[in-house]
Amino acid sequence: MPELPEVETYRRFLEEVMLHQTIAALEVKDAHVLAVEEDTLRQALVGRTVTGTSRLGKNCFLLLDSGQVLVLHFGMTGDVGAYRDEPDAPRFTRVAFHLGSGLRVAFIDPRKFGRIRLADSVSQYQSAKKLGPDALDISAAELQARLGKRKTFLKPLLLDQGITAGLGNWIVDEVLFQARLHPERAAHTLTTPDFEALHAAVQLVLSTAIQHEATYRAFPASFLIHAREWDDSATPGTNQHQYCPRHTTTKIDKTYVGGRATYTCPICQPPS
Repeated sequence: MPELPEVETYRRFLEEVMLHQTIAALEVKDAHVLAVEEDTLRQALVGRTVTGTSRLGKNCFLLLDSGQVLVLHFGMTGDVGAYRDEPDAPRFTRVAFHLGSGLRVAFIDPRKFGRIRLADSVSQYQSAKKLGPDALDISAAELQARLGKRKTFLKPLLLDQGITAGLGNWIVDEVLFQARLHPERAAHTLTTPDFEALHAAVQLVLSTAIQHEATYRAFPASFLIHAREWDDSATPGTNQHQYCPRHTTTKIDKTYVGGRATYTCPICQPPS
């Protein structure tokens, strides 16, 4: 599933190919991914120029010269690409934006869980979807203010997009590992230094992932992600025995917190 680092990579790509470009035509190959009527979308886009890009959590925005924004949410398998000729269209292209330059930008989605929407502004969309501040922008003090009185486990709170937008399952595990906090620690028991460590870990994990364009295999050896179990051939790490990168003879525990597979080190992350 595309997480914040992937979506930031997509945003940078879209800015590179679409900024200051006029959308000459809209080609809808599969309307299933549209959360707006096709004719409404076409009227809003064709002839408009992309003036900027933005991102909030896992949502990517194209800012239009009309003042509206095009919202791209990538679901479980979404991606973007560019091509010039129809035979070169990426497989599973659901929508193509034809630019005045002759380039076509593809919204790719094999499983069709992604969605394309229109919004009046980024702030309007954020309010409508009840999204918290972006995980890269939230401060340690704001994180403490949002979590400090909650008696809920840390992990479900960090996954709550209404508290902070953009943290997915593996990211939260990595953040808690780097901050040396247990996922079942009640948020209200954290001290100010704990929240500062948590905030620093969020910044470390996200900035590292973006720096490596979400190529997880390239992450530092000190990251827990190399000890996770993965279901496909794209296993990001080589730590086949799931040992802690700090305590190399200690096996990582796999449990379920809030119904989500969760990885922790019993030494680095004591329950309290």
